[in-house]
Amino acid sequence: MKVLVIGGAGYIGSHVVKELMKNGHKVTVFDNLSSGLRQNLFAENEFIYGNILIEHDLNAAFEKGFDAFIHLAAFKAAGESMIDPEKYSVNNLTGTINIMNAALKHGCKYMVFSSSAATFGEPQYLPIDEKHPQKPENYYGFTKLEIEKIMAWYDQLRGLKYAALRYFNAAGYDVEGFPCGLEQNPANLLPVIMETACGMRAKMKVFGTDYDTRDGTCIRDYVHVTDLATAHVKALDYISKNNESLCVNLGSETGVTVKEMLDEARKITGKEIPADFVERRPGDPATLYATSAYAREKLNWTPKYSDVHTLLESTWNAYLKNGKLVK
Repeated sequence: MKVLVIGGAGYIGSHVVKELMKNGHKVTVFDNLSSGLRQNLFAENEFIYGNILIEHDLNAAFEKGFDAFIHLAAFKAAGESMIDPEKYSVNNLTGTINIMNAALKHGCKYMVFSSSAATFGEPQYLPIDEKHPQKPENYYGFTKLEIEKIMAWYDQLRGLKYAALRYFNAAGYDVEGFPCGLEQNPANLLPVIMETACGMRAKMKVFGTDYDTRDGTCIRDYVHVTDLATAHVKALDYISKNNESLCVNLGSETGVTVKEMLDEARKITGKEIPADFVERRPGDPATLYATSAYAREKLNWTPKYSDVHTLLESTWNAYLKNGKLVK
């Protein structure tokens, strides 16, 4: 298939591009490089520099004729979304509508959307499955949920078939070493650990040690970015072959504590990784993880690289490759 990957120079997007190529798809990348990197681009793919907020850019891209598109161009910082909702409204909501309208205008009716488990909000039970109530607790999660609703309407009214993939924390880097462009301004746990290990940060903070978990620190769900990329490709295959839409959760089904992640990182890096154990952050649930049973059933998807060792080793290798180790 001819596939347009919007946000294909980004962290997750570039891994999706690689997986698409492995499966014989012809890929074009559309990106404005606001967070994506030229170093993540593959020489064999056409690259279109464009903005999802500029309808002309999207129309010029979709005029080239694509069978499907994958959308990974949303802003994703939950905390920032609560401070600057206007930014998230314009990019995530208006931008996505622009993409869908341009795609349909040019006869492209298969869409894979990188959604988020943030659409669920505070867990009412674990593991979180597809039937769990969707009550987002931040504006970022709200935008992802609204996009899911818009896609459902476009399916009903315009025949757009879509897959919405929901997950918590993308982590790790390609185990073969490319792509390896580091995320820009990361705020989640693994990059913070790596920046501390490299000496880019003097120390890190662990928020809360008295949770009702196996070691008192929060449990979170991490899925290797290559596993996520595989799921995107499998979802595209599913909706195109079955001509039906799909919403699935992509989870590790176990979760990892902050302390487990930190202890393993110290072993892999050989670094002390200084950490202050401080008070809980308000609003942090003790445990968050999702099931992937439905993804196994529908997509025959199971995570292969999402063990703690591979997550950390592949991330450490990417930081070393990018010369981030402070002498």
